[in-house]
Amino acid sequence: MYRHLVKRGGAGRALAGQFLHAGTSVGANLEEAQGSPSKVDFIARTTIALKEAREAHYWLRLFERCRLGDLALISPLCREAGEIVAILTTSVKNAKSNVDR
Repeated sequence: MYRHLVKRGGAGRALAGQFLHAGTSVGANLEEAQGSPSKVDFIARTTIALKEAREAHYWLRLFERCRLGDLALISPLCREAGEIVAILTTSVKNAKSNVDR
């Protein structure tokens, strides 16, 4: 997606870096969460991943609505990003409820 936006130029090129940062941060934070020494740290890292996933989803929605790239490429990614946000939201909620017990 990043390369696609950069090749197209214009506003998409200017915003592509923001999307790349948010999107890659999700995986990095989830990897860190897997190695967390405590439940509290796991929740903190997963919450950061959720925030980054929301940001990546925002950029995809913006690209889609402003037609900054090929909709056949953007639309499925936008749906998938929404699914990732939903999964991470559930994961954070479940982890928090397990800590509260």
